[in-house]
Amino acid sequence: MSTCKQITNIIIEQGILPLYFNADETVSVDVLRAIYKAGIKAVEYTNRGEEAMKNFKKLMEVRNHEMHGLMLGIGTIKNVQQAESYIAAGADFLVSPGFVKRVADYAIGKDIFYAPGCMTPSEIIAAENSGIKFIKLFPGNMLGPEFLGSIKEIFPNLDFMPTGGVDTTRENIEGWFKAGVCAVGMGSKLISKKLMEAKDYAGIEKNTREVLRIIQSVRK
Repeated sequence: MSTCKQITNIIIEQGILPLYFNADETVSVDVLRAIYKAGIKAVEYTNRGEEAMKNFKKLMEVRNHEMHGLMLGIGTIKNVQQAESYIAAGADFLVSPGFVKRVADYAIGKDIFYAPGCMTPSEIIAAENSGIKFIKLFPGNMLGPEFLGSIKEIFPNLDFMPTGGVDTTRENIEGWFKAGVCAVGMGSKLISKKLMEAKDYAGIEKNTREVLRIIQSVRK
């Protein structure tokens, strides 16, 4: 099991956390292969439907067999039971759309990386007081880089990653990094429904490589 620090370092190093869900097991596996090929070392699969657990177990099997060094986490975790069952299934880390104190306590007790979604300074303070060091700003497009720019100084010891509506354009990515994020979470803008429906895995790989390139260049 990877430690919280190891996962944090991997996400910060790559500057992005791709996230997706597809009800189809084969599509889920092929998307994972495409983004891994593009250079991704940490990815969030989202717990969004009845097939999520079955698909996740398949992804773990494929990861263990052919994707050395890839960290596979689970998102949309809303209670401690979900957290426990996915950790038992092999998940490397946990992500939530909101801050769930019981999940935070569970994760910290086991040195598991947990990124809760926060939208207000009160939620961020509650997460920080629970021992959380990595905050998912959600939904990112509602908050915007200006929001982070105005609160960042209050939270010098936290890492921030916006998720939700973060765009693949250089302008959007640069705006977020200038505001002080350590990474960006990217779902449908990167791995769109359209690309998944078309089974355009080369397109997903190309998009991912391009975003990784943009992140490297805006950080210089």
